[in-house]
This record gives sequence, C-alpha cells and structure tokens, in this order.
Amino acid sequence: MKKRINLTFPKRAISIPITYRLAKDFNIAANIIRAQVAPNKVGKMVLELSGDIDQLEEAMEWMRSQDIEVSQHGREIVIDDMVCVDCGLCTGVCPTESLTLDPKTFQLNFLRSRCVVCEQCVTACPVNAIAVNL
Repeated sequence: MKKRINLTFPKRAISIPITYRLAKDFNIAANIIRAQVAPNKVGKMVLELSGDIDQLEEAMEWMRSQDIEVSQHGREIVIDDMVCVDCGLCTGVCPTESLTLDPKTFQLNFLRSRCVVCEQCVTACPVNAIAVNL
C-alpha cells in the first residue's frame, strides 16, 4: 500500500534518520517528495510511503512518539478545463513532467500519479486555470 504524508519536525528531531529507520525497522520504502530540513529549525517533509498497511501504521505511531507531527497529504493539483487555453507554459516548469502537451492535438495532458504538488504550475498559468485543492 502507498500513503503520502506530511511530517513536521521539532528542532530537536532534525537529526533522527527517518527514512533509514523506516526502511530498517518497519520495512517501508520512503520516497522523499519535498523536504525543508535545516539544523536548529523546524523541518517539513512530504513522503510517499510504500509497505504493508500494519507496518505503515506502526511507523506513523513511532514518528509521533518522536514528537514528529504526521498528517495525511491531501493536497492535489486541479486544472479547470473550461479556463485552460492549452498554452503549455505550465509544462516548462513541471519538474516531474506530469504536465505535457499532446504533440498531435496540442492539448494539455496531466498525469496525476507523477505530480508532487510543487505548485510551480499554479504560478506559471497565465489564465489561473490551475489551483491546489486542499
């Protein structure tokens, strides 16, 4: 099973090797989607976890026991097809190539499974057809 979560680390928990512990202690693969972690600062990370459902729950409980705030990642990019003009400006800023233009029809294609919700496309869209759904 896969689960995308948000982590918020207190300053004292920054040095905990989270992804290592998830793999070693809980047999969970952790894909880091986004991270802002620096010494003596509150850290934030978005992880996609893959593993057995029971082990995922155990791992999230362990992180909470380390005073790491764990929440479900519910944000996603939404595109209003009625507003989108298929200009392709968003495709140039998309780091995962989840936004592409069809070479034959020149219509925008969105592969939600590749999207990491970096939000770069939101600011790039000149007609405000792209937004983040919370």
